[in-house]
Amino acid sequence: MIIKKVVIRLLVSGVLLSCNSVKKETISDDTYSDIIIVGAMKNVMWKGELSSSIDLDTISNKKGLYGLGPESYLTGELLINNGQNYVSKVTSDSTMAVEKRFNVSAPFFVYANINEWDEIELPSNITTTQDLEKFIDQRTTENKRPFAFKLIGNVSKAIIHVQNLPEGTKVSSPDEAHQGQTNYELKNEETEIVGFFSTKHKGVFTHHDSYLHMHLITKDKSKMGHLDELEIENMKLYLPKK
Repeated sequence: MIIKKVVIRLLVSGVLLSCNSVKKETISDDTYSDIIIVGAMKNVMWKGELSSSIDLDTISNKKGLYGLGPESYLTGELLINNGQNYVSKVTSDSTMAVEKRFNVSAPFFVYANINEWDEIELPSNITTTQDLEKFIDQRTTENKRPFAFKLIGNVSKAIIHVQNLPEGTKVSSPDEAHQGQTNYELKNEETEIVGFFSTKHKGVFTHHDSYLHMHLITKDKSKMGHLDELEIENMKLYLPKK
């Protein structure tokens, strides 16, 4: 009887360990409880974890919902902007398709519910992504971090990309992950940009060399993707109310 009990306990422990080993990482940040982080960029890029960590249609509270990440298996880009989810797909080296739907999944994703914003007029000397990162960092030293933000207005130029990884591709490095990625140049466009700022999540939901992760969508909703380069013409910045 004692031997049987020991065997049963070992089997139960083994099942629990097995379950825990495949569980996807989900973080609700203590300093800003509305921020939810699922999966990690570094695990996608270096470990090839391309499958779903979250089905977006399982997010129940869509009021004031903002979020971003790539589509599972890196076949597109995702953006939730004020409760509406947009999915972009490459159709050629100069065109894309943008759909509005929630029945899609992501290997990593960050999202938050924001219903009240502070509007800030950007100074005229804030024109690039680097300028913007520095301005937001200095402006929010007393704010809870990480946080979502958005920008609305004109860009004189922007480069966005949409992932388009060939089916069945194995990934073990960023170079492999970016196979099929297509870049699009925008000029003189009315846009909305949704972003997330953090100084502590490099490789999780921001790249290793940035505090920002941003997705851009044009006013007419015809183009959307991960924002790589930015030249601001006239935009307003929106930060969560303290």
